Amino acid sequence: MAHDDTPASENEIKSGQSSRRQFMTRTASTMAGAALVPRHVLGGPGVTPPSDRLNVAMIGTGGQGMQNLRNLLEEEDVRIVAIADTAEWADYSRFYHKVPGGRLPAAERINTRYARQTGAADSRGCRVYVDFRRMLDEVQDYDAVVVSTPDHTHAVAALAAIERKKHVYIEKPLARTISEVRRLTEAAAEAGVATQLGHQGHGNDGIRLTREWIQDGAIGPVTEVHAWCDGANRSCGGRPRESPPMPHGLDWDLWLGPAPRVPYHPDYTPCGWRYFWEFGTSKIGDMGSHNMDPAFFALDLGYPEWVEARSAWGDREMRPFVSIVDYQFPARGAMPPVRLTWYEGLMPRRPEELEEGRVLTGGGNGILFVGEKGKIMCPGWAGNPRMIPETEMRRYTLPEKTLPRVGGIYRDWIDACRTGRKASSDWSYSGPFTEAILSGVVAMRVGERLHWDWPEMKVTNHADAEPLIFPEYQNGWTL
Repeated sequence: MAHDDTPASENEIKSGQSSRRQFMTRTASTMAGAALVPRHVLGGPGVTPPSDRLNVAMIGTGGQGMQNLRNLLEEEDVRIVAIADTAEWADYSRFYHKVPGGRLPAAERINTRYARQTGAADSRGCRVYVDFRRMLDEVQDYDAVVVSTPDHTHAVAALAAIERKKHVYIEKPLARTISEVRRLTEAAAEAGVATQLGHQGHGNDGIRLTREWIQDGAIGPVTEVHAWCDGANRSCGGRPRESPPMPHGLDWDLWLGPAPRVPYHPDYTPCGWRYFWEFGTSKIGDMGSHNMDPAFFALDLGYPEWVEARSAWGDREMRPFVSIVDYQFPARGAMPPVRLTWYEGLMPRRPEELEEGRVLTGGGNGILFVGEKGKIMCPGWAGNPRMIPETEMRRYTLPEKTLPRVGGIYRDWIDACRTGRKASSDWSYSGPFTEAILSGVVAMRVGERLHWDWPEMKVTNHADAEPLIFPEYQNGWTL
């Protein structure tokens, strides 16, 4: 699920809103004296025995953290045993998440679900923390960690889990910068833990169909790809200057983590952090991780030779309003070179083959493959492919399904944790994929065509790119 920063409608806000005061009143008894319930107590008729469960600790229970939490609660062989978040309560009702996030809402949802599952009057089986480091040290009975924090703390949180030999699921992008992604990828491989990147479409059927069709030669050798997320990036008026009071229950210093110190402002959290480079990676790191995924998976793209961006700026400290990023990939075996173009806040040119009255699929998010014999379009989040025009689709004989289906990205990762096999978006795949995507962030910020030495993680023609690849950690944090 994307971190979309488009507000909901007024009616949606009214129907989904829950004030912090109301929530505190409702959950006070649930939180009182929270402690781990012994594992032998949690079994019962129709309940997975504790010995067969994957025990999970969650770092980050904001908007996307709550989405991940809801999905994991549907898995009968998963038990969420601990959560950590810098915010006690945060209002996401104006955004697509619609529900409150933070420690209190997450704990209430977990404990209510497990009480219902076991038939108990109440459940306080989930331990609650502010600092994820303390959680990882104190909780003993966990096997895996889910990281759903803002981009700038992905690396420190995930590496802390890997150092404890825990399996890790992390939200996209894998980290904020290329060097952080490389560090995590290498550390996870050395530790031998199961990993997964949270670009949800990668666990579904559409991305596999796309690869099967292209490998079958449906449109011939592919030489161009266009991927997009339309809707210009909203501006919040530049860097905030005023100093409003801190919300109760928010640890602002911990939220900042290794990022440069700035005063608290609601423009940063809960949802605005993606606007700012020290915290986020713009839509290219967010939605690009979804919408460019089919190209990397179907075409084995690897690393680009060069990357170039053209952007319209409001404030260089913040992401651009709109941007077009070109990636040039070399030939791979018998496959020809590929130009991949990313459109942020814009749409690609309408394909001539698209019938009159028909629009590019995906409702503003999607991908278009251009081959020597035809074109395939897919909606965003790696959705189901479709050849254009429709007459070509009807003529095409579908190939056999040769790739294994995994039952969704969460199920895929859980099974990888339990069996030792690699998940489909294990970081051996999604690490290089994320590095390639993030080279587009560097190109946006530098504003020139950048040539890459990927083994060294270095731009060979522009020294100013160095601090954008290797960030300086602040506030005593290290990686």
